[in-house]
Amino acid sequence: MNPRYTIGLDYGTNSVRALVVDVANGKEVASAVWGYAHGVEGVILSRDPNLARQHPADYVRGAEVTIRRALASARKSVRGFEAGQIVGIGVDTTGSTPLPVDSKGQPLAFRRNFANNPAAMAWLWKDHTSVAEAAEITAAARQWRPHYLAKCGGIYSSEWFWSKILHCLRTAPAVFNASHSWVELADYVPAVLSGTEAPDQFTAGVCAAGHKAMWNANWDGYPDAEFLSKLDPKLGSLRKRLTTRIATVDKSVGGLTPQWARKLGLTAGIPIAAGAFDAHLGAIGAGIAPGALVKIIGTSTCDITVVPNTAQLADVPGLCGIVDGSVLPGHFGLEAGQSAVGDIFNWFVNYIQPGGKAGTHEALTAGAAKLKPGESGLLALDWNNGNRTILVDQRLTGLMLGQTLYTTPAEIYRALIEATAFGALTIINRFEEYGVKIKQVLNCGGIAEKNPVVMQIYADVTGRPMKISRSAQTCALGAAVAAAVASGVYGNFSAAQRKMTGIKPTVFKPNAKAHGVYKQLYALYRRLHDAFGLGEDHGRLDDVMKQLIEIRNRARR
Repeated sequence: MNPRYTIGLDYGTNSVRALVVDVANGKEVASAVWGYAHGVEGVILSRDPNLARQHPADYVRGAEVTIRRALASARKSVRGFEAGQIVGIGVDTTGSTPLPVDSKGQPLAFRRNFANNPAAMAWLWKDHTSVAEAAEITAAARQWRPHYLAKCGGIYSSEWFWSKILHCLRTAPAVFNASHSWVELADYVPAVLSGTEAPDQFTAGVCAAGHKAMWNANWDGYPDAEFLSKLDPKLGSLRKRLTTRIATVDKSVGGLTPQWARKLGLTAGIPIAAGAFDAHLGAIGAGIAPGALVKIIGTSTCDITVVPNTAQLADVPGLCGIVDGSVLPGHFGLEAGQSAVGDIFNWFVNYIQPGGKAGTHEALTAGAAKLKPGESGLLALDWNNGNRTILVDQRLTGLMLGQTLYTTPAEIYRALIEATAFGALTIINRFEEYGVKIKQVLNCGGIAEKNPVVMQIYADVTGRPMKISRSAQTCALGAAVAAAVASGVYGNFSAAQRKMTGIKPTVFKPNAKAHGVYKQLYALYRRLHDAFGLGEDHGRLDDVMKQLIEIRNRARR
């Protein structure tokens, strides 16, 4: 048989990756990465620490550069490989990363008068300039449309679609008024490749629409114009300019245009799968199925699980949404996550700079590995970039408790790892509190792939084995799997995943003694979590420091 391949395009925070995958067995035959050209490591910043934008020109250029390079690499590594064997392309991106477009679907940032205006660019997922607008949307929905909030965890986030658009309307009206509509990056790239950017052809993925823009088929799509007009009449007017074509990732939004086919050296007309967020396609690439929680661990984390849409499912407070068909067709997709994980470790190394050779990730990880649970006497909250789940509050900040004059960088580094593990356990507990049983945890992403110390701490804190996806490029692999389904190679995701995905043989199993210590530390973590995050009265907290000392002393003995 003539081999067939698909391409997974993975748009991250700092770069884009193209992955060429054999659809018969999931073998990753070639890849290429390109760092975005604009901004600081691809992110346009300002003096406002909450602002994070990207130039959409990098998305278009990134597709061309990485696909051409990946195809060239495949020709060298696979005997007989031809670009004509590529049968489809899938796309995953960060999100919510919306951008304003004109009446032809072209980004406003492509216009000369808006080229250097951050408001006309893509508003990256970690842009938190719209905290006030998110609170306003939450309050309005609680008063007039509580069912909208029920499906997105009870609180609307500043990371999401409507918050960012409303903030643009308030702070950059020239940009808002010049825009015809707003589209998510996850939908923009498939539209570019298939030539369907124009509003009368544009298709949005249910992933971004459902999880970030409050789209739901049960209430006729996006929030109604009357509700949006209560926030601002211009939002109500925008609603009618949003597409009614919403697709799951097993569908194609169109075929590769002849122009792009010539540019890339591919066959015109090959299907372009509907776009989705990196975490959702990463979950597919890791083998997501009911009962499994997939943790995509990188600069932040997304935690994904699915439940058949025939099941009765409670609304789960604090999630980033419950959306029918957002991960796997025929299933509810449930998304949670942490606003910073790798970013916290990077903050300590790059900003605090503990110094010399002892200040690298590798050296600090080695030092942290030598410590016993509780030995540092430290306890941290993992909110350096706010809390995504379960508190959904970007005004929260990090905390380190228990420092002494003898606290070392390695001890702090381990406490930061432990804090992210405690945050992960909080998410697992929230799922199970509402009847969503987590039978196995599948991890992927750079940290899961490269840092066994983190994985062992996660196992010890949660009391659950940590499994690792076979692929080191799980999001891109998931995009390639989606392309294989959208192109008809496989009839459904279950069949495609059986052939194209897998788990590594190494499993990090919890240590019972370590888990016992972490249960004590987690109880203290939850007291801090609820006191600072929820404002709950847990009485005096002065005993927390003293309990940390007692735990530390027992560990050192």
